[in-house]
Amino acid sequence: MQTKNLILFLSLLPFLMTSCATTKYISYFQDVQSADGGQIAAAAPSEIKIRPKDKISIVISSKDPKLADLFNLPIYSHRVGYTSEYVNGNNNTNNQISAYTVDSDGTIDFPVLGRIRIAGLSREEVADYVKSELVTKNLINDPVVTVEFMNLCVSVLGEVNKPGRFRIDRDYITILDAISMAGDLTIYGEREDIKVLRTVNGQQKMYTVNLCSAEQVYASPVFYLQQDDVIYVEPNKMRARQSTVNGNNVRSASFWISIASFLASVASIVTTGIYYNGLINK
Repeated sequence: MQTKNLILFLSLLPFLMTSCATTKYISYFQDVQSADGGQIAAAAPSEIKIRPKDKISIVISSKDPKLADLFNLPIYSHRVGYTSEYVNGNNNTNNQISAYTVDSDGTIDFPVLGRIRIAGLSREEVADYVKSELVTKNLINDPVVTVEFMNLCVSVLGEVNKPGRFRIDRDYITILDAISMAGDLTIYGEREDIKVLRTVNGQQKMYTVNLCSAEQVYASPVFYLQQDDVIYVEPNKMRARQSTVNGNNVRSASFWISIASFLASVASIVTTGIYYNGLINK
């Protein structure tokens, strides 16, 4: 009976070791108690600010469409090319509004107004500025200015279910939003050491985020993302072991399974030998 128990224990040992070693690092926000009703301090909201080389659309609407059209870039139609007419409420998916590309000096060349500086402004601030200029210069009395991001994106790489480059379509986007768009981390993602790469004053800076701690996540300077941020999810130790040559080293699960099988076979042979020796001695 003792030999059978030994064989069973050796067979289950690899699975016990694997499960005990990983469950601690899977759950998000482990420092949050669901019933305590406590609050977690969050970083101050950080809006997306326009940068050089960003693309944005600025559309002017008015009660006088022909007057507003003087301040709008042409709409590009995939079937007929460019047209100078702007149609309010146009839902034709074959048409695409042309975008402004912010120059390296932070300016765009806006119709009639000329060059205006918009780098460092949020989407709402750009709309307010353009509206103010139109009204102050008596160009349009009742302008409605709509500003949208066109090419702003963040990238999510590594151990996520759907890695890729994702478009920013709102004023605020968080690291949790980006991870959700990427289909969440795989079971092999390292949750305590998420890397975020950001360009700051022309230099790459790296931040780390611990998803297991809600307090650290919400207080992180990269909780609110900026355009061109790169999120990288490293593989955990289990994935790293699986990536070794043949996956066959002293730390891999397959190695321990092989060892357990070998020991079980040895134990079986020893047990059988003892049994037959007992018969012969009788």
